[in-house]
Amino acid sequence: MNAVIIVAGGKGLRMGGDIPKQFLPVGGIPILMRTIDRFLQFDEKMQVVLVLPETQQDYWRTLCDEYHFSRPYTLANGGETRFHSVKNGLAKVSLDATLVGVHDGVRPFVSIDTIRACYDEAARSEAVIPVTDVVETLRQVLPGKSITVPRSDYRLVQTPQVFSAHLLRQAYEQPYTDFFTDDASVVERFGHSVTLVPGNRENIKITTPFDLTIAAAMCKVDS
Repeated sequence: MNAVIIVAGGKGLRMGGDIPKQFLPVGGIPILMRTIDRFLQFDEKMQVVLVLPETQQDYWRTLCDEYHFSRPYTLANGGETRFHSVKNGLAKVSLDATLVGVHDGVRPFVSIDTIRACYDEAARSEAVIPVTDVVETLRQVLPGKSITVPRSDYRLVQTPQVFSAHLLRQAYEQPYTDFFTDDASVVERFGHSVTLVPGNRENIKITTPFDLTIAAAMCKVDS
């Protein structure tokens, strides 16, 4: 059985509005609903665990009524940090799950091929993240100067990050540190290496008004 924890704890501050970014509509549908749909399109039997701050849950239920959104999911409370939010979500994952993905709620354009690649590889190597190439020149900022670094040595990291359920549960028993910037960093600190698979360029994280404009354009192309 596959499971995915969709983390949606953003306050939307960079959007400049009062509505959290995950609830904003893109192409007439709230971002978070698009994200949930994408995973259930991949696997209709997948367990979806949605992590939301308690203060946003009533608004989410209102949106579900308004948009007649009835996709199955399990709700978990958001935590103080992403680490704690994922840990809360992990506690709601069925013990029958063998693979667990963790995905940003504001990445609604992850492709089915990317999701499949992550889960297929995780069945073999237990820890997988999707990445894309860096296409722009990178410079490293040092005291008093900056230098160009070879972009071929770097990758941009996306989600879903997918792991064996047993490994992820063990890794999240570690005490929290500021080093934990994503789930891969938690698993690596636990001592397990992470395998890279190709992501898709459209799998953007919608965090700014510009991202919202790009997302709207992508919806028009898909329609």
